[in-house]
Amino acid sequence: MKNQTWNGQESVINTDKFDRRRFQKLYEISQGLQGLNDFDTPFPTYHALLNDIWGSLYKMKPELKDREEVTSEFKTNHAFMQRIMEDESFEHYRETTRLDDLSSAIGTVQFGKKTKEWLEKQRAKNEALDQHMREMQHMRDQMEKQRRDHGAGEENKELKQDLQQQSEELHNHVEQALQKDKRSFEQAMEGAIQDTKDTKENLKSLMGGTKAGSGDAELKKMPLRDQLELADTMAVNTQMKEIADWAGRFKQIARKKQKSKHDKATSRSGVTLGNNPERLLPTELALYNESTRTEFLRRFAKRTTRQHDTRGKDTLGRGPIILCLDQSGSMKSLDTQSKGFVIALMSIAKKQHRDFAFIPFSGSAYKYIFPKGKIYGKDMVQACENFLGGGTNFEAPLRKGIEVIRNSRFKKADIVFVTDGEAPISEGFLRYLNNQKGEKGFHVLTLLIGSSSKSVQIFSDKVLQVRDFTDEGSFTAFEI
Repeated sequence: MKNQTWNGQESVINTDKFDRRRFQKLYEISQGLQGLNDFDTPFPTYHALLNDIWGSLYKMKPELKDREEVTSEFKTNHAFMQRIMEDESFEHYRETTRLDDLSSAIGTVQFGKKTKEWLEKQRAKNEALDQHMREMQHMRDQMEKQRRDHGAGEENKELKQDLQQQSEELHNHVEQALQKDKRSFEQAMEGAIQDTKDTKENLKSLMGGTKAGSGDAELKKMPLRDQLELADTMAVNTQMKEIADWAGRFKQIARKKQKSKHDKATSRSGVTLGNNPERLLPTELALYNESTRTEFLRRFAKRTTRQHDTRGKDTLGRGPIILCLDQSGSMKSLDTQSKGFVIALMSIAKKQHRDFAFIPFSGSAYKYIFPKGKIYGKDMVQACENFLGGGTNFEAPLRKGIEVIRNSRFKKADIVFVTDGEAPISEGFLRYLNNQKGEKGFHVLTLLIGSSSKSVQIFSDKVLQVRDFTDEGSFTAFEI
């Protein structure tokens, strides 16, 4: 069987040119994959190994070539891939990555990273292995220089033979290390599987809406480049992982609160006629039996079956959601929790196509507006990246909130104001705020964290004193 080689990169599994092009495209747009090649002394065939790891995850039926079919330079790759693909947990995990670009790319980063770390540990313990890798890279550099200077086919035959011999010796060292330290490599691969799962779950928690199981669907709406960028950030940023975890928890709560709100609106709105299967009254559904089915279907076809009237769902709470979040120094300990809370409110706005404004503040305030709930992954990441620190000013965020309301296509709005401190409010601003409330019909719900504050009482329509964002009172914000 002919060896499969592209630009000097040989595959040790049954990849084809299509696979190679697809991986190269992913490599070019993934900072995570590119960063794996950053060795002090590069592993000579590491890029080809990444291609094979990706192929083993992405392809429907990846198969390892016989060792005899692989040239000496790539036998080390063959040894690694054999260990990876023979593992039962790997084969089971592949069920979640087959034909999935994002999962396969995340898995390649994690498996490549763990393989690299394992190899670096072996080099630190084995001077001969380290020396062989350095010599191989030096020879490859020399051959590449000759190709540039004299063209392909002009390689020094003696140098080529030496490189082949060094490749054989490198393979022997790696093979011995894999046999001697088999368990540590297995543990590294188990860690890669778990890290891949965690990264994907965190992405789904961050991107998913308030509807159960929406994470995958929301991810697929993003361009692949943005998916990979978000995955790279999630894989290395501990804070983003924590934020995603909090966001997932708060979205579950928001989903329940929104459902309760919808049920109340439905019960208030009464009964109407129609043929929406999801809204049919239980008494109508009971008529779908052998003796009355014909009559039921006749009325259903004429849209005269009785069903819940859910007009309340469409008319209640459709104005902008404005979140003023205190990011003064005293809020630092709740930073990841508060940003998970932000993501949950963003998800409500996104699902309901409502204007959303995020106004973080300390001594000054900043405004980020997302019309009609058009909120993307990069917007969520941006909302999570910074923390202001410093003192506290209440008038600045409230002024920006009023600006959003005045420019909105809706008359009504909800301002959620979150703080753990106090700040003065001038009489002139208070008069202006109350005039705007009367004119625009908006309300201010304040979540006061861990303290009492007289200053929030004078501008808030409702104040809930809470311990932190996990307090039951905080979840009132999800009902707006």
